[in-house]
Amino acid sequence: MKRAQIEQLRTSQWVQHYRNCLITGPTGSGKTYLACALGHQACRDGHRTVYHYAPKLFRALQTAQVDGSLPNLLKKLARAALVIIDDFGIAAVAGKQYRDLLEILDDRQGSGATLITSQFPVNQWHEIIADATVADAILDRLVHNPYRIELKGEPLRKHAASSKPIPSDS
Repeated sequence: MKRAQIEQLRTSQWVQHYRNCLITGPTGSGKTYLACALGHQACRDGHRTVYHYAPKLFRALQTAQVDGSLPNLLKKLARAALVIIDDFGIAAVAGKQYRDLLEILDDRQGSGATLITSQFPVNQWHEIIADATVADAILDRLVHNPYRIELKGEPLRKHAASSKPIPSDS
């Protein structure tokens, strides 16, 4: 991870310019932490920001489809300056929800920024989305000129646990 790239993202100008940000890396590498930090900064800079854990977003889309509230959910997501989708690809999703994601991304094209975190490298996202046509369309909207951050290394939780003192029995 390059410090200069993080500093550039910290200014939230990428949100103003409707750029996407894709953060990938192994479990515990800090993807969610970084995404939330960028989201908090965007809020402080006056940008309406919406955060969704990907499996919950897909469940919300499914529920909204059934109860008729899908247009309202899509409108809420379209109005946000920044939408964060955390842990993309972590759970199996029905094809219909990926088409809904495509609609979300299409509504945001040129009018909002999207930040996605995933344990999977971007070049594997096509395999995650079962429908090749929908996968092509989703990736087309995400991968043109995004900021890409690939985190590496040991899980941060492991470091945090190992730095805590072990309580003694005395």
